[in-house]
Amino acid sequence: MKAIILSAGQGRRLLPLTAQTPKCALRVGGQEVLRWQLQQLALAGVDEAVVVTGFRADVVDDIVASVDDLPVRTLYNPFYAASDNLGTCWLARHEMDGPFMIVNGDTLFEAAIARELLAADSGYPITLATDAKAYYDSDDMKIIASARQLLRVGKTLDVADVNGESIGMMVFRGAGVALFRHKLEHIMRHGDGLKRWYLSAIDELAQQGEVGICPITGLSWCEIDDQRDLENAQGVVANWQLAVTS
Repeated sequence: MKAIILSAGQGRRLLPLTAQTPKCALRVGGQEVLRWQLQQLALAGVDEAVVVTGFRADVVDDIVASVDDLPVRTLYNPFYAASDNLGTCWLARHEMDGPFMIVNGDTLFEAAIARELLAADSGYPITLATDAKAYYDSDDMKIIASARQLLRVGKTLDVADVNGESIGMMVFRGAGVALFRHKLEHIMRHGDGLKRWYLSAIDELAQQGEVGICPITGLSWCEIDDQRDLENAQGVVANWQLAVTS
């Protein structure tokens, strides 16, 4: 299984920390976010990783060059400043040549989540890792699901219908590989792809009945969007480290 990690962005909501350092290179628990991701993916049995870079790609290249947990290489997106992450996925479409997973560059997760997702059989060619909580805010990538089928995903869904959120990880198998690649091509050619999140493509495929979910309730993860998230991530990783040493 190949992992494609979307790490092209700067992370402006974390300025001034990201003035010269991409968000994925910020240090949490003594090492970079990207290094945590690669370590956990390796522990979960991922075979290789491709990190899509953009802002300060040289910093990310240096991290990747020092990783020995699994085979990993970078793919530079020269248009990162002019596109959202659907465009970044489109740039990496040639890497989508077999079963693969997408990981957001700002999602920290324990290896058990990646294992759960890789082992999941949702019955659909695309499977989205999801979690649930009591309250969802405007920044959450919310979902509406029925049993194991994803019906909708997006930030603007009516919270009265929402029953989970995407954690920023998903797997594509079988027909799901071509379905996603073709959807990317169509949106970039005929739509406003440079301005869209890739999950808007997943939302369209979900409405066609092609996407399932893998709930990971009880497992540990966090997203890093702003300073508050970064402080929370320090505590999350500290708990992981404590678990390893105890």
